[in-house]
This record gives sequence, C-alpha cells and structure tokens, in this order.
Amino acid sequence: MLEHILSLGAYLFCIGIFGLITSRNMVRALMCLELIFNAVNINLITFSNSFDTQQAKGEIFAIFIIAIAAAEAAIGLAIVLAIYRNKNSTRIDQFNLLKW
Repeated sequence: MLEHILSLGAYLFCIGIFGLITSRNMVRALMCLELIFNAVNINLITFSNSFDTQQAKGEIFAIFIIAIAAAEAAIGLAIVLAIYRNKNSTRIDQFNLLKW
C-alpha cells in the first residue's frame, strides 16, 4: 500500500514538473505548481502515517503547505490578472516587464 501511494505522489510530481517546464500559459504554470504541492502533501502524509503513527507531524506540515499554496495561488492569480490587463496575454514568453 505504501508503494502505491508513493508512486501516485511521484507521478503527480512528475506531471507537475513536466507541465511547469512545457507550459507557456501562466495560469497553467500555476496549476502545475499546485499539482507539485499536492504531490508533496500526499508523500508527507503517507510517510507520517507509515513511520510515526502516534504523532501527526506530516498532517500538520501538509496543512501549512495547503495554506501557503492558497496564498501563492491568490497572489499568483492577482499578478496574472494585472499582467493580462496591461498586455492582453498570459503567455510566459511574452512576459518581459522585468527585463532591462
């Protein structure tokens, strides 16, 4: 059972990394980043339940990661919305506001 859940987390992580590398859309990149965070949460909870059944350390870390991911998504979507209002595009390759 442990191997199945860890392989699920690894598959989700790999899909997220692949999507993050190949994505040209900022919203899709944010979604792939959230997928990576969820894969890490799955692995944290799995390791916590299999190695330390008395304490809930993995679950607590997962809750913190979920809170950080929610804040990251809100800030990221606000930045994407501001860029879309100025440039009328959310493509990453057209994003050059910070270049000199």
